[in-house]
Amino acid sequence: MKIIADEDKELIDVLAQMSKESSRNTLRSWLKAERVRVDERIVKMASSPVKKGQTVSVGERKKIIAGGLHILYEDRHIVVIDKPEGVLSVATNFQTDETAHAFLKDHFRPGKVHVVHRLDQDTSGVMLFALSDEARDELKAAFEKHAMERSYTAVVDGLLDPSSGTWQSYLYEDANYVVHSTEDQKKGRLAITHYTVMRASRSRCLLGLKLETGRKNQIRVHCQDAGCSIVGDKKYGGSIGPTKRLCLHANVLGFAHPITQRPMRFESPIPEAFLQMLSP
Repeated sequence: MKIIADEDKELIDVLAQMSKESSRNTLRSWLKAERVRVDERIVKMASSPVKKGQTVSVGERKKIIAGGLHILYEDRHIVVIDKPEGVLSVATNFQTDETAHAFLKDHFRPGKVHVVHRLDQDTSGVMLFALSDEARDELKAAFEKHAMERSYTAVVDGLLDPSSGTWQSYLYEDANYVVHSTEDQKKGRLAITHYTVMRASRSRCLLGLKLETGRKNQIRVHCQDAGCSIVGDKKYGGSIGPTKRLCLHANVLGFAHPITQRPMRFESPIPEAFLQMLSP
């Protein structure tokens, strides 16, 4: 996050301009943690002068909480995390306390934490939660309208030709919680996935996947339909693989801030284990 000062100001005022939704205490915590630079020089004093044309930047703070959740960003309305694989997004009938939602509720207690979307338990990557009622309502509407940038990476068995394209079908869930594709518009809900082959070996490839819709198990089902199940996806025909995990990662989430409408985009690097599986 960076800005070029449009006039002479104190540093704290420039930071407030950069992040209107953050409190002054939050901005001072950035300074104390040595995250703020003026023209690449670390500055810790809130009253430090900033001249017009100087660049002020705020570096990422690595904040890990219970469950191994890495907080990428937080303000009074939203929190963005990097979820490890193996952690449930929300409570189920079988697990209520060791979930991303539960860990965040403990962290922000007594404040509220609202679920606005989900990742499968064995999918890692970027997730977004709302911390205010207003943000919850706006974000849920944005997800319903598909007004989000959602990109994933996956290692799949097999090779794809052509190397890019679009998968489209209607998805429905059976009584055993398994999702299937159908061409029957009345039976399922429309699901659209765009794919690109990013890297390939002799028997596997790394896919970049963008969701135009966000249905349950959408990517997993579409990969299976295309004859290239995700490595580690026992539910949808994938091989076990050397990592012994579902090789699906939510690496990009972009959206307009629900209150300020400022464009926001968060990335999580592709797991190194994914790339190692494609080595010659």
